[in-house]
Amino acid sequence: MASPARTPAGQQSLPRGGASPLSPARISRLQEKQELQQLNDRLAAYIDAVRRLESENGALQLQVLEREETRSRELTGLKALYETELADARTALDEMARERARLQLELGQMKREHEQLQHTCMKKNAELASAQARLTEAEALLNSKEASLNTAVSERKALESTVTDLQLHIQEVHLYLHHHQSDFMETRMSACGGQEMKDTRRRLETRLVEVDSGRQVEYEFKLAAALADMRQQHDEQVQVYKDEMEQTYTAKLENVRLSSEMNSSSASMAREELRESSLRVESLAAQLANLQKQVRRYTTDGFPARPLTRFHTLASSSSACPLMQQTLNLFQIHLCCLVRDWRFNGCSVSVRLKLSPSPSARVTVSRASSSRSVRTARGKRKRVDVEESEASSSVSIAHSASATGNVCIDELDVDGNFIRLHNSSEQDQPMAGFQLTRTIGDVSATYKFTAKYVLKAGQKVTIWASNAGVSSNPPTDLIWKSQSSWGSGKNIKVLLLSPGGEVRRSPALLRMFIIPLIIETLVFTWPGDPHTSKRGCAIM
Repeated sequence: MASPARTPAGQQSLPRGGASPLSPARISRLQEKQELQQLNDRLAAYIDAVRRLESENGALQLQVLEREETRSRELTGLKALYETELADARTALDEMARERARLQLELGQMKREHEQLQHTCMKKNAELASAQARLTEAEALLNSKEASLNTAVSERKALESTVTDLQLHIQEVHLYLHHHQSDFMETRMSACGGQEMKDTRRRLETRLVEVDSGRQVEYEFKLAAALADMRQQHDEQVQVYKDEMEQTYTAKLENVRLSSEMNSSSASMAREELRESSLRVESLAAQLANLQKQVRRYTTDGFPARPLTRFHTLASSSSACPLMQQTLNLFQIHLCCLVRDWRFNGCSVSVRLKLSPSPSARVTVSRASSSRSVRTARGKRKRVDVEESEASSSVSIAHSASATGNVCIDELDVDGNFIRLHNSSEQDQPMAGFQLTRTIGDVSATYKFTAKYVLKAGQKVTIWASNAGVSSNPPTDLIWKSQSSWGSGKNIKVLLLSPGGEVRRSPALLRMFIIPLIIETLVFTWPGDPHTSKRGCAIM
């Protein structure tokens, strides 16, 4: 059932009783009118709210504008302040960058020098280890010689006891011979003389009538002469036996004495030379320890914490670098003299003791195919003169190198036949793009490695000139077909360049060979040795 319609407020009440009811259309119009009135009221309220909000929005916009103006003024001041500070910071940063670049350059130079010193120390350690190994061999040889000497001494004592026994036996034999000789002579004289006297007496008695007194004296004289002759022959035979026995004894005793003296002299010489070698090895070890201390002190003092202190320290160390380099060169020359002198002494000991000379006893200046060689000759026991086989020229080699990579130049032939490279690292090195440049004066030549060539770890490769007369044998022997010789001269510079153009050795000079054609005798000595005070060391 339909509910009665709700009349809005203010609507006139419908007529009751006799009044006619409203039609549905009028009712709908009245409802629409009422809804329109409500909408008008809501619209008027909305318009009032909008006007109020617009007034508030205008006030807020004014505040925002004021705030933006204030903010823009503050931002402008802050921006100017920050730009000023940023310019100062950029200036300081540029100064720090320049300082850092300069320090990095100096650090790189000092690192290269440090690596060179480390490489030198490694070489000296290897030479020291080799010297210690040879010292151990010499000590073992000395022990064996001492054992032989002890055996010879014991044999000598045994022979001396035997000689004493033989002397006693000879004395007994002399006494026995003298005693029996006298007994034999007496017996023989008594036997022979008595029998002959009896026979002679019997014959004389039978012929006494026939023989006169003169004949009897003659027979007695002949008998005495025969007896004297027999006695003389017996004495001569005994003297011959005695002389032979004394000569045999004297010869054996002299042989024993000479053998003992030879063993004693050889052992004393070996012991003296071993002691000299030990002293020289100890001196070498002390000098190497001093050099290592200098390297450690140079390393620790070369990088302080503060930039300014670092700069002053690097400046002072860079000014001291020439002095250190000169000291290092002198030490290398000194060490070269020591090693050659020690090798020669080891060779002389092996020759004196009738041993096979070691390969290190022969000192050579030439490289591979070079014809110049050095012979060791011994005038006195403690004098070593190393002379060149070619008296018309002498070779003096000065070199300077500092490694910055795995591959380094190991050897350069003075006649220009080859250059040898060495991979001193534990990794294989691809040689694609690497260039080997040789410069003599204003003339230079460049050898380029193939793209597929790889230098193994610890391996050496020799690049031969085309006229060297060597066949190609990759990967250890390569032929530079377009170049007949690497060249020779007074100043040879060789650079090993990486694919990026980086110099893998010293930027200025890798290895310099100076070959003056003058007649000079090189005398390698032990500086400061009291036994060789009259010798000098001429290193060109």
